[in-house]
Amino acid sequence: MAHVSHKLKNAFEGALAGGGDPATSPLYVFGPFLKLIVAAGVARVTFGVSVWMAVLTIAIVSATYRLVMRWVTDGSGGSGLSEEEFGSWAAKVNAAITFVEYTLTFLVSMAAMVTFIADRVPILNEEIFGIQYRAFVAIALSLLTGWIVNRGPKTAARAFGPATAGVLLLLWAMVIAALVRYGFNIPSFNLQAFTGEYFHFTLGGYVRILAVMTGIEVFANLVAAYDGTGEQKSRKAFNSLLIIMGTTAATMIIVGPAIFDLSDPANEHVSVFTQTMDLLLPSPLPLFGTLIGIAVLMSASAASAQGLQNLALGLKERGYIPPTLGQQNQFEVADKPVWIQVGIVVFCFLFFGTSEETYLALYAAGVFILLSMTAWAVTRRLLREIGASFSLGQVGLIAGTSIAALLTTLATILIFEERFLEGAWTYFVFIPLLYWAFTYFRSRLGTPSAEQDYLGLLNAAQLGGFGFGQAPASQEMIENGETPEIPITWDPEPKEHSRWRKHEIALKKILLPLDGSHQAALALPMGRRIARKTGAEIVLLSSVKDHTPALKAVYEKTETERSAYLAEVRAELEAEGLNVSCYVRPGFIADATEKLVDELAIDLVVITPRGKSGSMNWSRGGASYKLVRQLDVPILLVQNDEGPVEDLTLDRILVSLDGSIFSEEVLPYARFFGETFGSELVLLSVPAVPDSRHYRAAGDLVEKLREEAEYKMQNFLSAVADSLGERDLRVRTIVTGSMPEHTIISVGVEEAIDLTMLTSQGRGGLDLLLTGSIAMHVVEYSTKPVFIFPIRKMVAAEKEDSRAGAAETV
Repeated sequence: MAHVSHKLKNAFEGALAGGGDPATSPLYVFGPFLKLIVAAGVARVTFGVSVWMAVLTIAIVSATYRLVMRWVTDGSGGSGLSEEEFGSWAAKVNAAITFVEYTLTFLVSMAAMVTFIADRVPILNEEIFGIQYRAFVAIALSLLTGWIVNRGPKTAARAFGPATAGVLLLLWAMVIAALVRYGFNIPSFNLQAFTGEYFHFTLGGYVRILAVMTGIEVFANLVAAYDGTGEQKSRKAFNSLLIIMGTTAATMIIVGPAIFDLSDPANEHVSVFTQTMDLLLPSPLPLFGTLIGIAVLMSASAASAQGLQNLALGLKERGYIPPTLGQQNQFEVADKPVWIQVGIVVFCFLFFGTSEETYLALYAAGVFILLSMTAWAVTRRLLREIGASFSLGQVGLIAGTSIAALLTTLATILIFEERFLEGAWTYFVFIPLLYWAFTYFRSRLGTPSAEQDYLGLLNAAQLGGFGFGQAPASQEMIENGETPEIPITWDPEPKEHSRWRKHEIALKKILLPLDGSHQAALALPMGRRIARKTGAEIVLLSSVKDHTPALKAVYEKTETERSAYLAEVRAELEAEGLNVSCYVRPGFIADATEKLVDELAIDLVVITPRGKSGSMNWSRGGASYKLVRQLDVPILLVQNDEGPVEDLTLDRILVSLDGSIFSEEVLPYARFFGETFGSELVLLSVPAVPDSRHYRAAGDLVEKLREEAEYKMQNFLSAVADSLGERDLRVRTIVTGSMPEHTIISVGVEEAIDLTMLTSQGRGGLDLLLTGSIAMHVVEYSTKPVFIFPIRKMVAAEKEDSRAGAAETV
């Protein structure tokens, strides 16, 4: 599917924008279908019935989506399941299935593509080391597709845009050629297909061609991309759906019999579609048809990757996945999910081969789970509406959607029964695992703000395919271009936000962990400068490891050396009039520091994020990394890329705030440093609403949300600045950016910041690995000192209070 960055003007544009995936399905569904019924000798009886059942399914499901398109015009109607209406389970189940479906879309499309290539280059079917050459071609093209998609939608559109138009032309050329050769020869509907031995093969054939339904959901997500009112947009989107699915149905009914008559399903070297194309179309059209098929199937793979990008952005905003997975690259797309997808695809091609039939049943199973969920969601909504106002028309609609729900549910059951042992069982493994993962991250990251929640829905619903919720805005508001009323999650004036104003800081003891290395000693100038200004006592700490027999053997010698080193440093500092104490403790420095902090009531720890070698050990779990996880007192990490600085300045301090009461915990320290060093405080906030260009399907609406978020955040910062200004501090405010970690670093460089101050939840272990940390990113990429105030206990207490409150309510 070619993404568009402008409003779609008509149904044909929409068909080209959204039809890449469904338009490709006739190219690969006939092979597995014919292999089953021809080999069994039942084709003459069952062929037509299976085809007509598929066409009937297309008609019923398309009609159901007409209702979804009328109800949801913001581009989030792909599944009809709203988290607001059905609960978080709906979003998690839908997102899990969608992730699997996008990956299977990539697999099936890429496998079918190399089949088309191998039709013309048979040597690709040969093997080396037990792996067909075509697998290596598929892997190379998968990597190329991932690279193109990760260079942004414009690049992808240029590369894959014309493909859908080409395949529509190809399919209609096949339809016309079949009409010229056979006349209006449509499949027969033989009732014998429902009897005796035929019944099983009729249903089995039906199951195998149900993949013609793939990608139909995308048109519900396209609604917001059209010009016009809500009704006009929904009508155009439905007409786009009719263009694509009408082409698919015509191909099934008119070209299907020609494929049955002309092709040999037993031919393992050439697909049945290519065989028919060679016999129906005059030369050189079959060759062009192959090239078009290759292009559009690669386009379908690209569309699934783009859909996964958008899904990741939406899930990140709603707190269902680690922020790092939704992090955008320089082309403003989430590239990591695509590389994960490509990695899975490469693994499958190497170990399970590149036959599309291997993945087709799994693909159709997921599609029909989503289709049945949609049909039941639509039926439920109609039942709710009929309770408010009864009409015979609504009764008819309910009857129709109920039939759609039953039909798609039956198809889902049939697929799982038919192919359970051939891979369908994996849904019962992957879906619960993904559901658990989404639950895990939401519990760790917390419930998103109303703005983030709304944007998560929009992101997941961009022109990428299966949306998983309905945004909390009325249809009328969206039609009129109004900003929906979204309650903000913070207020610049509530009492709990003012507690920092009454909290006064006094630094009485500063701890500096030293190991005798030059790198650790680079923290001394900062510690010394703070002690001079505050009169605080400097506590020097060194630890001696004794966890192995070899270390225990030299423990006393090492302890004596460390004690002598600390004594030397202490003498230098005391000569400057500073109050200094020294301690040497056994064990690891992080553990020794934690114990001494509690023992002596330390107020601040000053340390460098580098090890003895001089390399950054922060991201590899060094002492500074562990201290942020373990301590509940501030840690000042002194960056030393430019070497030791004896006369450090703190003229300008950047304070990162996100509007939460937790981020405000750093403000008393910012005020203290500002007053102590005469620093200018630069208050920075990054709005929860990113730039509107990230939301191609609802850019105007997001632009208004962005302006409102900036306005409210500026008011919040102004209130904080006014309070700090009462103490005669110099304060400026900045509201900018969309990605906090990158914005903090870039603003720090632009403003010549000497110190960055922020809070951190102090996540550790698996939590930190999976959920990421803004503070961690800032420390890793900043070249200036970073002050971190851990708020791990506060966040845990807040969650416990919330759980207790919820339990009490129940």
